[in-house]
Amino acid sequence: MDDAVQLFTASYFENAPCGLVVMAVDGAIIRANQTFCDWLGYDSTLMHACSFDQLLTVAGRVFQSTHWKPLMDMQGSVAEVKVDLQHRNGTAVAMLLNGVRQASEDGVVYQLALFGISQRDRNERGIFLAMQRAEELLAQKAAAESALQRAQVELAAAYEDVQHRALLAERMVAVASHDLKNPMTAIKMATDLLARDVQSDRGRRLLGSIGTSAERAQRMIVDLLDFASIKLGQGIGIRRQQVDLLKAMDQSVSELRIVFGDASIRHLSRGQGTFEVDQDRLQQMIGNLVANSAAYGDLRYPITLTTEFCGNGVVLGVHNHGPAIAEELVPKLFEPMTRGSDRQDALRSLGLGLFIVKQIAEAHGGRVTVTSNPIYGTTFIIHLPY
Repeated sequence: MDDAVQLFTASYFENAPCGLVVMAVDGAIIRANQTFCDWLGYDSTLMHACSFDQLLTVAGRVFQSTHWKPLMDMQGSVAEVKVDLQHRNGTAVAMLLNGVRQASEDGVVYQLALFGISQRDRNERGIFLAMQRAEELLAQKAAAESALQRAQVELAAAYEDVQHRALLAERMVAVASHDLKNPMTAIKMATDLLARDVQSDRGRRLLGSIGTSAERAQRMIVDLLDFASIKLGQGIGIRRQQVDLLKAMDQSVSELRIVFGDASIRHLSRGQGTFEVDQDRLQQMIGNLVANSAAYGDLRYPITLTTEFCGNGVVLGVHNHGPAIAEELVPKLFEPMTRGSDRQDALRSLGLGLFIVKQIAEAHGGRVTVTSNPIYGTTFIIHLPY
């Protein structure tokens, strides 16, 4: 039984999960277990021929002589002292040392238990690097947030400045358009009065040209005033009243035939009756659409206006022959400063006409649509509900 116990004790010592060393006062290794030998790459014979000092790195020997060995002599033990030992191949192996000083009849010995901490060091190093990286990322995040805040402040200031400039420009357009309206009206009236007294054909043609230009300038001024009103948040003003719709349309056609003398304008209708609408705005819508047709259509063919009474309202149409509007332009055709063609023409406007038509139609609770193809031409349809 005693032999079995001794065998078990010897096996436990040799294969313990830690390095076990018995060291003499002078550093000679009296006994070292197999675990410790394996960790440092020595066999038992070579290990016992070494002193413990020889297994330490230079820094480890200094630390032994100045710290943990004197401390163990003074207090009898040390715990969790980190030491660096040298593997037989020259690499450093970090371990934690626990030791006690034992006195016996044979003298003083040091019993050491050593634990490998290479994996723990790697883990700690990984944690340290991760924390370092996290701190760097936090610093970068703080810097980015600070830069973003500065950019937001600068952007807000720039946006406010742009808004202020845009509002100022819109007010200037509104004032200029309003101030131009009166002299243009006076020019038109004076031209009409002079036309009654002019005898020569040349004089009448010149006055007709002046009148046409004044009429076009007047339409542009009205469009600019409406555009400025919309952009300043005041919207399109309308005053509804019951009007004889066919009579109002015929009156518009008569005036438009004078303005667009090179175009053949006809009016077709279905049904009749009164309709609640702003007559001036109605004439403005029709005038803008006819001006668009005269500018971009083929004037060898007539411009056709249609009026139709139906169950839920009135449908007004303006059709012209000529090149089709490009498909990619149709979705934004009713936006301001948009034209259906790049063709240069004396009748071209500011690109506000269709935008104003849409705004007037919507102010009446209606809508405007367009269809265009090379064969059948282009048709603008205004739907106005009762």
